[in-house]
Amino acid sequence: MLIQLSIQNLAIVERLELSFGPGFSVLTGETGAGKSILLNALGFGLGGKADTGQIRPGANQAEVNLTFDVSDAPDARAWLEEQALAEDETCLIRRVLTGEGRSRAYVNSRPVTLKALQTLGACLIEIHGQHAHVHLLKPVEQRRLLDEASHDTALPERTRQLFQAWRKTRKELLDLTAAERDRGAREELLRFQIAELEQYEIARFDYATLATEHTRLANVGRIQAVGQEQLERLYESEQQSIASGLSHAIQALGEIARLAPEFDDCITLLQEARVQVQEAASMLRRRLERLDADPARLNQVEQKLAEFHDLARKHQVRPAALPEQLSRLSAELDRIARHSEQAGQLEQALESLRQDYTATSAALSRIRQETALVMAGRISDGIQELGMPQGQFLIEVNTDTDAEPAAHGNDTVEFRVSANPGLPPRPLARVASGGELSRISLAIQVTATDSRRVPTLIFDEVDSGVGGRVAEMVGARLRALSLGRQILSVTHLPQVAAQAHHHLRVQKQAVDGMTQSSVQPLAPAERVDEIARMMGGVRITPQTLAHAREMLENSGSGDERDSQSLPPAAHNRNDDS
Repeated sequence: MLIQLSIQNLAIVERLELSFGPGFSVLTGETGAGKSILLNALGFGLGGKADTGQIRPGANQAEVNLTFDVSDAPDARAWLEEQALAEDETCLIRRVLTGEGRSRAYVNSRPVTLKALQTLGACLIEIHGQHAHVHLLKPVEQRRLLDEASHDTALPERTRQLFQAWRKTRKELLDLTAAERDRGAREELLRFQIAELEQYEIARFDYATLATEHTRLANVGRIQAVGQEQLERLYESEQQSIASGLSHAIQALGEIARLAPEFDDCITLLQEARVQVQEAASMLRRRLERLDADPARLNQVEQKLAEFHDLARKHQVRPAALPEQLSRLSAELDRIARHSEQAGQLEQALESLRQDYTATSAALSRIRQETALVMAGRISDGIQELGMPQGQFLIEVNTDTDAEPAAHGNDTVEFRVSANPGLPPRPLARVASGGELSRISLAIQVTATDSRRVPTLIFDEVDSGVGGRVAEMVGARLRALSLGRQILSVTHLPQVAAQAHHHLRVQKQAVDGMTQSSVQPLAPAERVDEIARMMGGVRITPQTLAHAREMLENSGSGDERDSQSLPPAAHNRNDDS
C-alpha cells in the first residue's frame, strides 16, 4: 500500500508531500487544477519515461520519493527478498533525474536499474487510464486479460518457448534445404580445391621453415665472406686476433698478479673469455665448412615458394594459412556429405516440437475456454450492476488447430457484448454508445483486477461518459473493490467522490504572478462543500449543500469512522500547476 508521496521540482511542482491511507480515495478538482500531478509523479517514480523537460525551470534535478507498506504485497516482498533489498515491511523508492539527463533509481537506499524498478513497481501499483477502453478493443489485449485471469502463467510461457524452438528449427531446415540446390556444384569445387592442395602436400607444408631455407641459400656468398672475416678476427690471425690479444693480456697481468694478488680475478675472467672465443671460433669454422652454394636446391625452393604463393592468391589467404584453409575446406565438404543425415535429424526434431506445441497449445485452449465462461459471467454481473440490467458479456475463444504455430497459441479471443435484450452479441469494438463502452470497460477492469495481488489500484477518470444512478453504482463498485486493498480514483463525478473513504482536493490559485496548485485531504464538512461544487457548479445553493450532505450520509463516507480514517494532512510548498 502506498503510504507517502514526495515530489520535488518535477515539471512545475516545487514541493509536494502527500500521505495516503487504506480503502477508497478520490482526487477531485476543477479541470486544469493539476490532478495529473499525482499520476505523473507516480509513473516517474516507478520507472516511467524521464527527460530533462520534466525538471522544474530553475532547478538542477527532479526527485520523487515513494513509501510503501509491503505487508499486503506478497509479490513485491518476494522480489525484494530475492534481490536482497528487503527491509522489514517498508519499501522506500527514490528516483532522481539530473539536468544532464541522467536518471538514478534507489530501492531502500540502494541503487537499482530502471528495469528492476519497473518490475518492482508492477508489483505495487496498477494504473488504469481514462483511455483504457481503447486498449480493450485490441484482440491482443483481450487475450492478455483472459490469460491473466486464468492465473496460469506456465502454459502461455511454455507455448511461447515451444513456438520459438519450432521456428528456429524450421529456419535451420529451410536454410539447409535451400543450400541443397547449390550443393552439387559446391561439392565439386571443394573436391577440386582439396585435391589441388593435397597434391602439394599442404598438410605437411611449413612455410616459415621453407622461407628460412630460401633466405640462407640465396645469401651463401655473403654469409661465407662475413663468416671467414670474423673467423680471422676471432682466432686465426696470429698477430691481430681476439684470442691472441687475450693471451697477451693474460700473460702481462700474470706478471702483475705476482706483485699484486688482487689482479687474479681479472686473469680468471680473461681466461674464461679466451675459452669462449675459442669455442665460438670452432663453431663458426664448422658451420662455414658445411655451408656450400647449392644453385639446384635454391631453384627448387624458389619454385616451391612461387607455387605456394600462387595457391595462396587463388584461395585468398596468406601462404602460411594454406594448411588451415585445407582443414576448413575438408570440414565443409564433410558437412555437405552429412547433409542428408542433418536434414533427417532436423525434420525429426521439428516434428517432435510440433507435437509438443500442439499438446501444450491444446491445454492452453482448454484453460482459456474454462476461464472465458467464468470471466464472462463476472463481467456480465458487473455491467448489469453499472446500469445495463439486460447486458450480457461473452468471450469467444476460437481455435484453429490447422494454423501454423504462433507465440500465443492457436486461439483468437474476442470480447462480445449484447447491451439490450433481443440483440445478438457484437464485438466490443462495435459498441456504438460511448457511455456503454465506458461502463463495459470499467466492469472488465474491475473484474480483471479483483483477483490480482497488486495492493494499490489507480483509476484515472475511467468513469467518464456515465452519470446519475450509474455513476453512483460505479462509486459503490470501486468502494467495494477497496476492501482489503487501496483504491485511488481521479474523478469529476460527485456520485463517485461521495463513496470514497478519503477525499483529496486539488486547487490552483495565482500567487505573486505564478499559478500554483495545492493538494489537501478534506474533512467531512469540507467534503460537503466539494461535493456540492461538483454538483452545482458556480452557484452553490442551500439545496445543493443539503443534497451533497445527504449523498455522503447515504454512502456511509461521512460517518465518524470514516472521518477518523482520513490520511494525515498534505504539505504543499509553491506547487505550480
